[in-house]
Amino acid sequence: MANEDGNAPTTSAFRPEITRRLPDLPGSPLRGAQAADDVDNGKKLVVGQDIVLNGQITACDQLVVQGRVEAALENSQSIEISETGYFKGSAVIEEATISGHFEGNLTVRGELTVKSRGRIEGDVRYGKLCVESGGQIIGTVEALPAGGPGTAVPAPAQTGGDDN
Repeated sequence: MANEDGNAPTTSAFRPEITRRLPDLPGSPLRGAQAADDVDNGKKLVVGQDIVLNGQITACDQLVVQGRVEAALENSQSIEISETGYFKGSAVIEEATISGHFEGNLTVRGELTVKSRGRIEGDVRYGKLCVESGGQIIGTVEALPAGGPGTAVPAPAQTGGDDN
């Protein structure tokens, strides 16, 4: 396209400004909001769909199970078991969302959510419970005392039926 003088078009002096990311240096005042995101995501463990993990998991803020985990989970904030996920073992946590399968002992001090395809087998203790239509809990279920230290009130001793 020619301009009104009939001269050939000239290239524009337009230069897009591309913001450059500064290095993430500890203590940098420019990290700001990003530092909060790093803290939130810093201790997240995702076990992928075809992964099998065995052992003990500690100090993990968020565990996402898409594969198979056989472990003891302690000192953790939350667990999310996807529809393809399977967890076998014990877990003492603040929040849990179960869309897959959990087998073992589960203590949730905060809210336990069992989705419509979720299934829990074993001993369950919870602070708050939400079970969607179709969700299953098979085993013993016990509510934690409100405002308690995170442990359930012991069940009264049963009498009779002893083999002793």
